[in-house]
Amino acid sequence: MKTQTESKNLTKRLNTRLQAIKPDMIHSFDNEVSDIPGIIKLTLGEPDFNVPEHVKQAAIQSIMDNDSHYAPVPGTVKVREAAAHFLANRYDIHYDPKTEIIATVGATEAISDTLRAVTNPGDKVLLPGPTFPLYQPIIELNGADVVAINTEPNQFVLTPEQLQAAIDKDGDTIKAIMLNFPSNPTGVTYTANQIKALADILRNTNIIVISDEIYSELTYDQSHVSFAHYLPDQTLILNGVSKSHAMTGYRVGILAGPAALIGRINLMHAFSVTSASNPAMAAAAEALGSEQGRHDTESMKAEYKKRRDFVYDTMTKLGFTIPKPAGAFYIFAKIPERLHMTDYDFCLSLAKTSQVAVIPGAAFGPGGEGYLRLSYAASMANLKTAMAHLTTYMETH
Repeated sequence: MKTQTESKNLTKRLNTRLQAIKPDMIHSFDNEVSDIPGIIKLTLGEPDFNVPEHVKQAAIQSIMDNDSHYAPVPGTVKVREAAAHFLANRYDIHYDPKTEIIATVGATEAISDTLRAVTNPGDKVLLPGPTFPLYQPIIELNGADVVAINTEPNQFVLTPEQLQAAIDKDGDTIKAIMLNFPSNPTGVTYTANQIKALADILRNTNIIVISDEIYSELTYDQSHVSFAHYLPDQTLILNGVSKSHAMTGYRVGILAGPAALIGRINLMHAFSVTSASNPAMAAAAEALGSEQGRHDTESMKAEYKKRRDFVYDTMTKLGFTIPKPAGAFYIFAKIPERLHMTDYDFCLSLAKTSQVAVIPGAAFGPGGEGYLRLSYAASMANLKTAMAHLTTYMETH
């Protein structure tokens, strides 16, 4: 029997742009394989570490102090000062905590607020890919258009030539460029020289740079360099504590940039959530601002690097072609052509026959087809079992 909502077909009265948006393949594929008995899930970017004890205590103390009233819209003074200290101390980029920093409900809200504040219908946003699939639907929901740039032929790095060609083609209709490094899904990051070369091109334009650097603290073989180091007046930086301190559930992101831009984005933030949660911001302030918080990530990063090397070495020997991740906690592997399988079919077959769940590369846009993404933010024990299952699978297919 149809419900009244179905009989009136009220869904046709919803936002028409929303109707054109497809579900996120990361979560839809994860849901599809989650009920397989014995499945080892290497699908989501979810750190398997616990939140450091001193960070937990900061959240508890906030609750005990009855810190239960509305915070200032851009976040507590303490969390914004801690974020400013963190960005200056780690990456030599400097912001006024009063006017140039917002604490958001996770980096996800920072992405959404920024793209909604920046773009108008008909604008174009450059999106080098493969990349995190959240960006495109938010751009399109705002009526803007994505200009995808496939970086797969260049080892997943946007080149100055590609950037200049896109600017020459679309000109003043380009409102922004969305960058993400270290990258989800590839783990690739940029050197200082590569960033400077891109910044030199963008400096001659009015294009706003939205640089998602949430994995900045998980950079293994070189120091992270922020895009804002070379182009501060045009760059909005997204960061937070989800990956660096295993605080995904606390939902605190950081957005930093020029005061004129941040002030307008703060309006969008106010309309969306009013402000982030006080106990979560207290925890984030401890994570970002304390000396102990400065070192929390080091032991996690060392363990991630061990996992990276183990998975990379194992999969390379099995015939996968992989750009060695310089950051984050993902392996982006090209599926051997001898299997004659699409990335979706391979991942589904692997899950059903060998109880190992990874994400099809097509989920990450142009350049991702034929690849898989594996998250090594899982225990070494699970990774060893998964690699043993994958080895058997490859030997029998």
